[in-house]
Amino acid sequence: MLWELIAVFVAGFAGAGIMLALVKATGNRLPRWLVPVAAGAAMLTASIASEYGWYDRTEAALPDGFAAVTANESRAFWRPWTYVVPMVDRFIAVDLDHPAANAQTEGLYMVRAAFYGRWRPTSEAQIMVDCTRGRTAIPSGDAGTPVWRTDPQDPILAAVCTQEGMG
Repeated sequence: MLWELIAVFVAGFAGAGIMLALVKATGNRLPRWLVPVAAGAAMLTASIASEYGWYDRTEAALPDGFAAVTANESRAFWRPWTYVVPMVDRFIAVDLDHPAANAQTEGLYMVRAAFYGRWRPTSEAQIMVDCTRGRTAIPSGDAGTPVWRTDPQDPILAAVCTQEGMG
């Protein structure tokens, strides 16, 4: 976050400097109020570029074996440009290289999932994936019966079960 803030300030100084140079180059024919406007526009542009680039940067830095399986696109009224091009503000990545197969039940795997969110700490969970029955569950911590979720469109189920030799 600190580096993004620094980048926004640098963009503001650069925008102001470029506009000031244009004002001087035109012999002061351009109004001087364009200098702070250019600084603000450059800062806003840098901020928007950082927001939209977050998903690609974070996905590229995923640990080995992890793949993004679902992404949430968001729109917000305080970011009107997101109605034109939605931005990804959170996603789920799953460790597809190291699924733990269940010794007693064929087609049942335990995988690590990481939940990434813009301006949120990353969290992890173990997810049970039953490729044979097409369902997923988060194991209960108290050794109780897990609550299975059956959704044929589940991207975690699809990603894990399409791996070679699974399901």
